[in-house]
Order: sequence, then C-alpha cells, then structure tokens
Amino acid sequence: MTIYSALEERVRKRLSQGPVRGLYSAMLRGLRGREKAIAEMGDYKAFRSEARMIKERSIERLFELADIFARNAEMRGVRVYFARDGEEAVKIIVGIARGARSRLVAKSKSLTSEEILLNEGLEAQGLNVVETDLGERIIQLARERPSHLVFPAIHKTIEDVSMLFSGEAKREVSSDIREIMNYIRQKLREVFLTADIGLNGANVAIAEMGAVVLETNEGNGRLTASLPQAQVVLVGIEKIVETVEEALILARAHAVAATGQRLTTYVSIMSGRSPMAGDRSREMHIVLLDNGRSRMLSDDVFREALYCIRCGACMNVCAPYSVTGGHIFGHIYPGPIGIPWTANIHGLDEASFAHLCISCGLCKEVCPISINIPLMISRVKNLLATRHGHPKADRSMMRYETLGRLASQLAPVSNWVLKARFSRYLLEKLVGLDRTVPLPEFRRETFAKRFHRVRVEIPTPRTRVALFLDFFPNYCRPEIAESLVAALQLAGVRVELPPQLTSGYPLIAYGDWEGAKKYAARNVELLSGYVEQGYSVVSIEPTATYTLKNIYPHLLKGDKRAELLAKNTVEALQVLRELVSEGLLAVKARYEKRYGIHVPCHQRPLSGVENVLALIRAAGLEAEVIEDGMCCGMAGTFGMKHGPIGRGLSKAMGSRLFELFTSSGVNAIVTESSVCAIHLAEGTRMKVLHPLDILYFEKPN
Repeated sequence: MTIYSALEERVRKRLSQGPVRGLYSAMLRGLRGREKAIAEMGDYKAFRSEARMIKERSIERLFELADIFARNAEMRGVRVYFARDGEEAVKIIVGIARGARSRLVAKSKSLTSEEILLNEGLEAQGLNVVETDLGERIIQLARERPSHLVFPAIHKTIEDVSMLFSGEAKREVSSDIREIMNYIRQKLREVFLTADIGLNGANVAIAEMGAVVLETNEGNGRLTASLPQAQVVLVGIEKIVETVEEALILARAHAVAATGQRLTTYVSIMSGRSPMAGDRSREMHIVLLDNGRSRMLSDDVFREALYCIRCGACMNVCAPYSVTGGHIFGHIYPGPIGIPWTANIHGLDEASFAHLCISCGLCKEVCPISINIPLMISRVKNLLATRHGHPKADRSMMRYETLGRLASQLAPVSNWVLKARFSRYLLEKLVGLDRTVPLPEFRRETFAKRFHRVRVEIPTPRTRVALFLDFFPNYCRPEIAESLVAALQLAGVRVELPPQLTSGYPLIAYGDWEGAKKYAARNVELLSGYVEQGYSVVSIEPTATYTLKNIYPHLLKGDKRAELLAKNTVEALQVLRELVSEGLLAVKARYEKRYGIHVPCHQRPLSGVENVLALIRAAGLEAEVIEDGMCCGMAGTFGMKHGPIGRGLSKAMGSRLFELFTSSGVNAIVTESSVCAIHLAEGTRMKVLHPLDILYFEKPN
C-alpha cells in the first residue's frame, strides 16, 4: 500500500463516520472571536505587519539571539542547555530529573514536548508525568495526540471524559460537568503540591532578559512553574525575540488569532527562580531545542515556518481539516502549518497528509504573521512527488489546459461524449475524473476566436487594458468576457487580448513546481510588454488574478517583470466599479432577484466582497454575503477527482455551505468563480450566476 492509498483509506473511513464531533462549531467560534477582536483593535493590518517584522528580524538573528538569551538567563541563575534533536533533549531532561531525584513531573501544555515524544521518554525512565491542562490530561489518559493546537480534546464527548476519569479514579465520575471539574481540580491540586519537577513550554523567549513567556487560560502553567522544587522549560530556538516589547506584541497576536481574546488569561514572564519559604536551592532549567530548525532556516521556502507562533488560526479556517480532524490532517503537528513542520521535523513521508490540502490559501489570510503556508504546502507536495510520483488523478488534472483545448476543438461532440455514462465510467477508471461530478459545456468558438469581432478600435482611449482570461471565460463561458469587453469599450477603454496560457494554478496546487514555473515564465514573457507600455492586466477569474499577483513573484523570485506584472494586475469587477464611480458607466440589472453572494477563497486577499457587492447594490438589487469563512470545498479541480481525497471530501466540506444558502431565503447565488459555481449549483439546486450574467452597463444619462 502506497502512502497515498493508506491516507485515502483513512479518509474514507473518517467520512463514513460522519463529522468530527464538535470540531466545526469550535472552529467557527475561533473564527468569529478573531473577527470580533480584530474589529476592536483598530489598525489590525499595521499590527499584523509589525508582528511579522518581529519574527523576520528575530529569525534572521536566531543564533545570535539564542546566545544572548542563554547568557542573560545564566546570569539569573538558570541552567541553559542546547539540544540538537529530540533524543538529546529527552536525555537532558531525564538527567535533570535524576539529579532532582524526581518521581512526579507536573507538566503544562507544550506542543514542543509532543514533537519530541517527551512524555514517552520520561515514562520509559520510570517517571510519572501528569498533564495539568484539562484538554491535554484528557488526551493523555486516552493515549492519543492532540487534534487541535488550542482545543486538544475537542473531539471527545463529555461521556468520553467521564469514562476516562472514572478509569483513573477507579470509581464512577459521572458525566455531570460539575462533578468532572471537581474531580480534576482535586486530582491536579495534589499533583501541583507533590510534584518534584514542573515542566512547561514557552510561547516566546526574551533574549534581553533571559526570560520565557508562558500563556495559559487555566492558570496551571503558573502552578507548574512556581510550586515544584525544580522547573524545566522546553522551548524551540525559533521562539526567541530580542525585547520584552516584541514578546508582548506576539502574545497579543497569539491570543487574538487563537481565540479572539485581547490577551490570554494568564501571561507569565519567568526569569530565574525566586526562593520560597527561604529555600534558595530551587532550580530553573531551560532546554533550547533545534531538532531541524537550523536546517529549515537555510531553506528559502521552509524558513517561513519558523515564524509560526502556534496560534492555531490556520486550523480554524481549513475546510478539509474541519472534516477529517487533526489525527488524519496531521502527524504530531496538525493543520496546515503542520504540513511543512512535519516534513522538516518528522520526515517527508509523515507529511503525506499534505494531499488533503485543497490549496484555497485561506491559512495565509488568517495567519497573524502572514506566513505563506500555501507555498510551503505546495513545496511539500512537490517533494513527495519527487519521491513517490504524483497520484494518478492529480497527474490528469494538471493536464487541464491540453484537455480543455481539445474538448473545445471537438465541441459539441466532446460535450456529448462527456455526458455519456460509459465515457464517464472510462474517464473515472483511466484518469480519475469522478463520473458523477457535473462538467461545464465547452464552446467550439472560444473567446480568443471571438475577440476580433467584439473588439472596437478606440482612437483616443481613456486607458488601456490587456485581458487575462484563464480557463473558463475562454473555453466555457466566453459571454462573460464579451460582456466585460463591451462595458470597458463603452467607457472608452482600449482592450487587447495578448497571447497567453492559463494561470497554471492547478500545477501549483498539486505540487508540480517545474511545470508551474514554466507557466509563470511564459505568461510573464507574453504580458510584460503590455505592462511596460502602460497597460493594466485585467483578470476575470479570481484564482487567475491571485496567481498573477501572489504566486508568480514567489515562483520567479527576483524576476522584476513578474513583480511589475503583479503590481499592475487588477480584478475585472474592480475596473468596472471604478468606471461606475467615476460616472463613466451606469450599471443596470437584468433580473430582479434577492441574491446570496459567495466569495471565492482566492478573492478574499484581493477585494473580498467589496466590488461585487458595490456593483450589485448600485444596480438596485438586494444581496447579502453568505459564508462560514471556509472554502466551499470545490477548490478548482480537487472536487472533480474520484475518491475520498477529492469528490468525497469536497461534498463533505460543501454540505455546511449548501445548507446556509438553501436556508437563507435568497433566490439565486452570485459568484465570480466558475468552479465554485459548479459545486454550489449541484449542492444547493439553486441558480448560480456570474455578476456579469445579472449586470449590464450603459452610458450614464
């Protein structure tokens, strides 16, 4: 069984069991809390930029800051150790425990300790380790791994917890929440008072003070740090910053992104050990862990993973994670950021769950440090393909442009073939295209062929634009491009259609970096001449716009033409909105309905809903945005693939959004994404339209 088929089997089993209990609602609470906290902050964009700059300069000076931290901590009586890997870190901590003649270790929540299997290492040496965070204690008793960074036991029911605590107590602990809480308080109070060692992680470490920052919402971190004779702190070297001011900014970023709090309930800055009841022999030990971090530092792509502050925001917005949970969408580190961390810390094959990523890009948008998680995940897929090859369906989907061109040339025969049951059965078996997924109709006369008929020569244009079509407006929906061109020319805009490929985003999504770079380089070559002559590149599909603006500059790092193209690429509806606001166009409605707006994932970092909502309302129509903040599940060609990692996951992810639309009372759905439209139409049985299907433009009176 290949790593891909093994993952497929795990996902198939998970989907057959239904949703992961409590996970989706917990993720929504996290997202809603984050939105509220951001709204209260004022200039969140500036705050986010500052937080990123802190991590950038800290990682740039990582080893220097580690040395400064160690010197300052030792001046305060702390013993500091550098551990090259997890095995060495475990040996160091076992040695500390033996020196303290310890038997009982009270442990605060620490994902870094999970990374190196610290509990197992200590228990193998006869030590009794007790997790004191409630969620972590539940997971420890269940002998599982956390399924979420912030909510480790979210998948457990109260009956599960009752059974686990009853087994530990050797008596019945009922499922009454008050009895459960009374039991765990009493149990942990005894642990706090009798533990020989308190072991905790750190959210941040401060070089100028030689101090560590610990954030908790339960207060257990302070008890593990203060009561035992010896305190041990395990911290990854990437968490060191220079100043206390920087540390507090990151602490705030962590709280806002993780749970929507202004600040975590308990924020403790610990530097050295104070005597207790006159006892000056109390010890503090800090273990600085490398374990692959210095290797990540030297990698141009994976370096950004070291910016992670472990807030879990990327998990809260990840649609496939919401369906599968962290035990499938994860190894030890779960969620989107867990993919590059797992590949670098635990080995590439352990990161095979990268194939569950649908490349929606939303993880980057919610990250308080703006980490380019999607690019790192794409790189992991690329490395997996180098070792194991691409899955069959992925290989087929990456040939989308060739297949689309052929289907268009053979239309309408190809459309008949693509609807025939036997053809669909063969396609499913041979190339992995699901036989049940609706497919768009292809047009023999593409927009590229029609353009010469719709183009009008404008001698003295107000401005000039070059169209970038991508797949659907050219091969399947040329009337959308025609409507756009007609409106632009009506406003006195000169329109050109340069030779071009499609954006190539599916190759990025499936990890074919070499192929994606060829697409990027060719499109940059074809479009740069227009940009240099003062043309704006107007893109119709959100994913194409996103690719030109946000992906090409990374794929072609250092290419000034790619950067210039990104800067001068604009959304089609943005251009139309500006023309309307300038009084050069009047927008009208073709149909009088109440619309629900779906915002495609790749449109969120662009204009979001601003342009489409402004134009619809300017046309006098009623509309509302309907969303849960996550991907609809189609994710380009991902939802067209046969099997659980494709159509199965896609339908499970989409079901929640389908329900939101069908229960909303709207008459139809509007979205700029052609592939989202396919998914929404099937799932809701509602009419799904492009904005340019319902809007038209005239000369103002």
